[in-house]
Amino acid sequence: MADKFVCDTSVIFNGQIIKLIEDGDLGEKPNIIIPNVVIAEIEYRSNIKKEIGFFGIDILKTLRELHNKGEITLIITGKRPSREEIKLSPGGELDALIRREAKANNAHLITTDRIQGDIGKFEGLEVVYVKDKDVSTSKELLSLQLLEFFDKETMSVHLKRNIQPYAKKGSPGNWRLEKISSIPITNQKIEEVALEIIEFVREDQHSFIEIEKTGALVAQMRDFRIVITRPPFSNDVEITAVRPLVSLELSDYSINQRLQKRLDKAEGILVCGAPGAGKSTFSAALANYYLESHKIVKTLESVRDLQVRPEITQYTKLEGNLENSADVLLLVRPDFTIFDEVRTTKDFEIYKDFRLSGVGMIGVVHSSSAIDAIQRFIGRVELGMLPSIIDTIIFIEGGDIETVLIVRMTVKVPSGFRDKDLARPVIEVRVFETNQLAFEIYSFGQDVVLNPINPIKTRKKFSDYEKSSPFPREEQIGEKINLNVEVKRNKILIKAPEQYASNNIEVFTDNKLIFTGALSRNADISLSLSNREAKKILKNYKQQKDIYGKLK
Repeated sequence: MADKFVCDTSVIFNGQIIKLIEDGDLGEKPNIIIPNVVIAEIEYRSNIKKEIGFFGIDILKTLRELHNKGEITLIITGKRPSREEIKLSPGGELDALIRREAKANNAHLITTDRIQGDIGKFEGLEVVYVKDKDVSTSKELLSLQLLEFFDKETMSVHLKRNIQPYAKKGSPGNWRLEKISSIPITNQKIEEVALEIIEFVREDQHSFIEIEKTGALVAQMRDFRIVITRPPFSNDVEITAVRPLVSLELSDYSINQRLQKRLDKAEGILVCGAPGAGKSTFSAALANYYLESHKIVKTLESVRDLQVRPEITQYTKLEGNLENSADVLLLVRPDFTIFDEVRTTKDFEIYKDFRLSGVGMIGVVHSSSAIDAIQRFIGRVELGMLPSIIDTIIFIEGGDIETVLIVRMTVKVPSGFRDKDLARPVIEVRVFETNQLAFEIYSFGQDVVLNPINPIKTRKKFSDYEKSSPFPREEQIGEKINLNVEVKRNKILIKAPEQYASNNIEVFTDNKLIFTGALSRNADISLSLSNREAKKILKNYKQQKDIYGKLK
């Protein structure tokens, strides 16, 4: 074998050239030729803040060190490409210039790019085609410096240049932020950690780069989700590494037999909760449960980090677009699809299309309450479609199921209305455990009304709950509410204290119920004097009888 070898960008970017030299595959003290074309592309990638560019620079530095030690002879040849030639790189112009250098120097071309190698052979070059490394030869995961920051309690590690490292420790919904070292991360340390991550991800067949843009890289490194950011995207170099602490089965959650039967027949499920509450962990458990129930299950994720079983294929953006992924996924005909995360208007449309196509869907949605999840669909889909695409809402808090709501359509007079002519399609949202009506959603004129009917118990406590919440506290129901009655020209205005605004109320006089109504946002009810109830109120008002209310 000749002792002159021209490297293309592929063997630099994946570090294979170093392995070939160290293993002696290129002979003793080989001549390693690096065309200026390769250097220009590495420099370009680095200037636009691509992590692969920084990794390439590190490989070039290693080659120079091997040259200084006398282990290789490093040669730089060729002209630097023009800006136009760099822009034409996807069309093969830079590869053609590299092949030209190999021919001019009567050298072997080293590449891991199959197309580059085949074209080189066609042009009469001697080509050394290097296959990707087998996983058994990869660097061990446990040897990475990043793992030094993790212990058995660590959920995520946050490293930023010149800042002391922090970690989240605990469990979903019950974590704490801790400083894990008093020594700030130096520039050299954070760059070493970043380069080790990139090198491992590119070599390991179970790891992959999910997103690479100017100043940002998202990678899945085995079970770790890694985010590396740089200026101009972030104000400094930062590495965030997240790993799942637990992999749970559905039986590990607060699920009784009745709820399990509901999940067996539910087809439009929203799993919601705050960030870090444990939504993805529950969704993965649900996916594995459906797999055990002999269902074909797939996932659709912007970043493939759900901890599901190997039988479940995880799909991501196809050509940078989830809509393209959805088109292909529909042809696969899954029984259930886990959609993590439903966030943009396009995502909601994809979720709707899948449900209307008959695919069972589990959508993961960020929200602060169970009803907030369904509100994110209002305005994005037709109101009448909601029960067809969503039938069950599961709110996760503290790593467990907090609330389960069910959605159904009916035709009735909305709560608080007296006139039967006002009957209309109403979407009822009920608490699954008790079947208690919690919310009603219906059209009123040009508006969509979400009317809270009964409170939903929650572990959260707010000091200003009584003033700000549209839901009455349990102890308020049944309490006597003093009402102020004003008689105007052609109507009666009944006003309650401000904290009862937007609630349903029963109006009494002498312990007799006169009517039930809904207080406005201003905590009042306006009745026309032509109304029978208004006439009763006026009569009792003139007789100076006590008129009061109770929350319904």
